Amino acid sequence: MKKGFFFLGLFLAFAAEIAALLLFSAKNTDSLQDSVTVNEAVQSVRADWNTIEEHKNTTSLDYVVINNAGEVLYRTSSNLSEGINAAVINRDTILDIEIDGSVVGKIIVFNDSIQTFGAHKQIIIAVFAVAAVIQCGICIGYVIYLEHTVIKPFGKLKGFAERIAGGNLDIPLEMDRRNLFGAFTESFDIMRSDLKKARIAEAKANASKKELVVKLSHDIKTPVASIKAASEVGAALTESDTVRNNYIRIIRKADQINTLVTNLFSATLEELQQLSVVPADLESGVINDMLESADYFHYAQIPDIPECLIFADRLRLQQVFDNIFANSYKYANTEIYVKIFVTNNFLSVEIEDLGGGVKEEELPLLKEKFKRGSNVKGIEGAGLGLYISDCFMKEMNGELTVENGQSGLKITVYIPLSGNV
Repeated sequence: MKKGFFFLGLFLAFAAEIAALLLFSAKNTDSLQDSVTVNEAVQSVRADWNTIEEHKNTTSLDYVVINNAGEVLYRTSSNLSEGINAAVINRDTILDIEIDGSVVGKIIVFNDSIQTFGAHKQIIIAVFAVAAVIQCGICIGYVIYLEHTVIKPFGKLKGFAERIAGGNLDIPLEMDRRNLFGAFTESFDIMRSDLKKARIAEAKANASKKELVVKLSHDIKTPVASIKAASEVGAALTESDTVRNNYIRIIRKADQINTLVTNLFSATLEELQQLSVVPADLESGVINDMLESADYFHYAQIPDIPECLIFADRLRLQQVFDNIFANSYKYANTEIYVKIFVTNNFLSVEIEDLGGGVKEEELPLLKEKFKRGSNVKGIEGAGLGLYISDCFMKEMNGELTVENGQSGLKITVYIPLSGNV
């Protein structure tokens, strides 16, 4: 509907310009004098010739009356041509005044076609100027309309796709059915929600595998330890060297099995290394964009950011802030306080909610894989956000700390300054 108004306005403006152009091109610069009115003026001058000083102009024409010597006897306006040469240049009408068959003077009827044409020209110019201003206004309005309905929504979709590609599925895509991408927005967010459910299911499956590995490790290590202990006793009691060597071989194999089981347990934590982190020099101003992007509920007030150069991977740092704000929304759902300052070769970003924090003994566990506080029962989550964020910050030579602040959980992200890495 809005596009129809824009195009209708443009069409009307163009129509006005074309109409003005046609009128201008059809206008004749030479307007014909009314012969009846001119003849009336000639007759009135002839009748009053002997008392020309008292002559009254009874017509709508402007004219000058001169005698044969070129002297001006009467004129209706001071701006009129007073001589034959000037009258010819202005294309005035020049007629003789005859009395008793003799020419006694001339009447010069003023030709106002130039003034009339000038007035029409000013009107046409004004029409073109107004139409041009209207067209510019319509074009500017349409550009602003496209900015809000196409460019900005497309930019959001692009940023959303980058987050999905980076593995961040917690932040929903804002829906606006008024723009051209409204229907796509809902479809994309449904896709994000389904992917998140699949990711949670995958995380639970991985957690189940980890538990299985732990149980198997315990079940395997217990009999292996018994075998090793029995072999050590047998090796100590036997008097036969051959038997003792066999016991020693069993002990070594038991140690080998124990090492393999330990490696199997450790291998479940290695898949995170597949995510690449490529830090580079960035202006600190990008932190403002990242925080505003992560704070999609607008619970926080972003303070001024000190001007400096930081060394970070923009995509991974965005994921770190996304995870922190998503956790705050999910578990605290309160206002969020943000402080940003430079300290010890780091740009420190403190993010604290008002959710009361967690138990002190649980703080060290929050950065471990599949670990969450005891206050999250009934809230979906995989316990990976802070673990992944901590790994990303370590890859960027930074740090992430978790502690209880004055009113809630406080997470500080230490981003290294360029040149100090």
